[in-house]
Amino acid sequence: MPVAEWESPKGAMHGLANGKVRTPDNRDIIEAVDGNDKSYPDGYIAEEGLRQIDALVKGDKPFFLAIGLIKPHLPFGVPKHYLDLYENVEIPPALHPEKPKGKTTWHGSGEFMNYNRWGKDPRKDKDFALELKKYYAACVSYADKHVGDIIQKLKETGADKNTIVVLWGDHGWHLGEHSIWGKHSLFEESLRSPLIIYDPTMENRGEMSDAIVQSVDVFPTLCELTDLPTPNFTKGTSLIPILKDPKTSGHEAVAIKAHTTTIRTDQYRLVQHKSGEVELYDHNTPEGEVLNIADYHPETVRRLKKLIIGKMGIKAFVFAD
Repeated sequence: MPVAEWESPKGAMHGLANGKVRTPDNRDIIEAVDGNDKSYPDGYIAEEGLRQIDALVKGDKPFFLAIGLIKPHLPFGVPKHYLDLYENVEIPPALHPEKPKGKTTWHGSGEFMNYNRWGKDPRKDKDFALELKKYYAACVSYADKHVGDIIQKLKETGADKNTIVVLWGDHGWHLGEHSIWGKHSLFEESLRSPLIIYDPTMENRGEMSDAIVQSVDVFPTLCELTDLPTPNFTKGTSLIPILKDPKTSGHEAVAIKAHTTTIRTDQYRLVQHKSGEVELYDHNTPEGEVLNIADYHPETVRRLKKLIIGKMGIKAFVFAD
């Protein structure tokens, strides 16, 4: 990972513009500067990725290359021309911004609130909440631009014709949903992450799937796509059937946080707390993860608890870090 002026991976991970490292006295939550893509670390990371692609395609061996873009990670800092894209764009408010009732994995957004917010709280200040969303969207556009550059490099070198591309995020992020700004929960907003798999030989390019899968499924999928043997220690499930037919069903996914475990099926999310308290949400209803229906569906709760036990014995976890 090139760290440039930020001097260390930790400094770059939370870097402000032009080599400034986040410190207790220098930690603005949002920032926009006049400058180019290399005003922030992702510009250097993408540049190194492009250099490595050039070098790898000149060799005579297959290659694997992982390029880790940081944005839209906190703080929400971008070159200003990405923020300008959203100047007159209407950003919708959170659909369910209220703090949930009862036992949940709600938290006070400590990581987010620890930044300099100039006394503003997006949970109470709607204008500030919408401003933050524009900066977040700008960070996504900044990352998208680098993804585009990487894909374009593959096309320029001709490697796009035999290279599998995976665009993969490590978790989701609350932008005020459930009165949370951040991750660290077991709600859908935190656990659902971006996943796009592209194979030049695939027939269903651009089609979407609603199948539930896990991050650990990516590895055996790549093994199968590249005709490599799948190691015995692999815990995931190949996604080849879904790539061939996006309507194919997925499988249940398990995640844990501290002393709390959740399982997600195509219809339900069950959350089991160490205290014995339970959350059950039905994604086939308009309320989704706003209305806990555990008291009204004891048989569904029992069935999903059994599924958790089975999954914990054979599946790796997706951690809500």
